[in-house]
Amino acid sequence: MNWLELVGWAGSALLVWSLLQTRILRLRALNLVGCLILIGYNAGVQVWPGVGLNVVLAVINVWYLRKMLATRHDEQTYQVVEVGVDDQFLAHTLRVHAADIARFNPDFRWESHGAPRSAFLVVKADEVVGVVLSHAEAGGVAQIDLDYVTQRFRDFTPGEFVYRRSSLFTDRGFRRVVSPPGMVAPYYHRLGFRPEGGAYVLDLPAPAAA
Repeated sequence: MNWLELVGWAGSALLVWSLLQTRILRLRALNLVGCLILIGYNAGVQVWPGVGLNVVLAVINVWYLRKMLATRHDEQTYQVVEVGVDDQFLAHTLRVHAADIARFNPDFRWESHGAPRSAFLVVKADEVVGVVLSHAEAGGVAQIDLDYVTQRFRDFTPGEFVYRRSSLFTDRGFRRVVSPPGMVAPYYHRLGFRPEGGAYVLDLPAPAAA
């Protein structure tokens, strides 16, 4: 087996591996790299139909990647829907993703705190891509209990749309938002939160005067 065949096998393996990814951004990126490798391999062995096929696949991947990256922070793409804390669809979402939630939010508990609680679903069209749950603590603090993103959208940060719309918290009298305890791989430093102790804190603007 010569080096060119090794390149062909490597490209084919990467293409197959990309299809096993649950994260759509990672799937597209790996698939694109696999296509580019196979374009080079097929050109090297002069298999032009293979070159043509992988060129088309590479263009498709580039188109989707550009679209995903362009809309990852777009409030027109991701909407925040507030639901009741006893909402049956919310309960269903938490139940379906319970194992994955425990993996990234091992300290999550949704028992009654004896304080006002809020629940938000982040959706893309009719698909739930994230869940943010919080409860009120003394001193105008909104304590986030859960900030969860489904596997397909794990390369994005849809929870940011909850925090960018600060009125969701300021209208309830909150002045600070505190990240969930024990969250794995938090991303809050990218959203303007500052580290404080073992958590991240967002200071909210004062509500606009009536």
